[in-house]
Amino acid sequence: MTLALHSCGPEGTLAEIDDTASKLPDGIVWIDLMTPTHAEIDLVQRTTGLHVPTREELSEIETSSRLRTEKGVLYLSMSAVYRQDGAPITTPLGFVLSADHLITIRFAALPAFETFKGEIKQPDNIHPSSAGAFAGLLETAVDRMADVLEQVGAELDIISHNVFRHRDKADKQQPARAENDLRETMRAIGRAGDLISKIRDALTGIGRIVPYTLGHCVSWMPHEVRTSLETLKADVTSLNDHDSYLSGKVQFLLDATLGLINIEQNNIIKVLTVASVVGIPPTLVASWYGMNFKTIPELDWAYGYPYVIVLGVLSAILPFIFFRVKGWL
Repeated sequence: MTLALHSCGPEGTLAEIDDTASKLPDGIVWIDLMTPTHAEIDLVQRTTGLHVPTREELSEIETSSRLRTEKGVLYLSMSAVYRQDGAPITTPLGFVLSADHLITIRFAALPAFETFKGEIKQPDNIHPSSAGAFAGLLETAVDRMADVLEQVGAELDIISHNVFRHRDKADKQQPARAENDLRETMRAIGRAGDLISKIRDALTGIGRIVPYTLGHCVSWMPHEVRTSLETLKADVTSLNDHDSYLSGKVQFLLDATLGLINIEQNNIIKVLTVASVVGIPPTLVASWYGMNFKTIPELDWAYGYPYVIVLGVLSAILPFIFFRVKGWL
């Protein structure tokens, strides 16, 4: 179903309408189009007298294209975010708002819309007007984003605990596993940061739409709806602040995780460096006594062989002791 007609109240949703109809059923205030066909667009334009923007028009990034008024009708667009296979995806979302009808144009199944379809059926829950449906839908979308931000905040708290937790001896003895855990942590932080940035884009869109609507619908917008939009504007500002806080936390955790990965890698390089340095003196001793000179005194010495072995071992132990004294190990 790509076309749904909604009224405010128990009447609910009217999903079917004749393609040749010249007018909409009485009481319809919200027309929801999801990936509409040409026939559905023609039907809506014929029955409402309103232009239905295309996907290309809704994807324009200029403010003048996203927020405009024609003959008292508001044409608004923004980026909406939803999850697909666990990954956050943005999609254009359009609103056509007049005194009689609200038309929404979308190209994905957005959870906020499904939630609002249930709320609009409840008596006295939504103001029975196009502006009331518009305000209620935006409120539902903002509530949904607030819930997602709370969830992301909880996930970041868990990540923070894992990053800065005290590592036991078993973890220290398995640096490869610890490094893999940190890499996975980086991926989780990246996913959270991606979601937060996309929610910020959606909030920015709503933050532009609400004041614009309040300034251009003075003549026909009910007072109750204006009050709701004023409250919504304050909520969006608060969520933007919280989004900025979470973005800062993501950056902090990302820097901390990168720092810990560098420390783990430096520890591995340090061990390899010490091992190579410890092995150099015995190699030097062996190279001395491996030279083909007839006048090497130790060749005729009965204790020459054990002497060379002891000398090689001592030459390896002394650098190791030096590193321990310096605190490099």
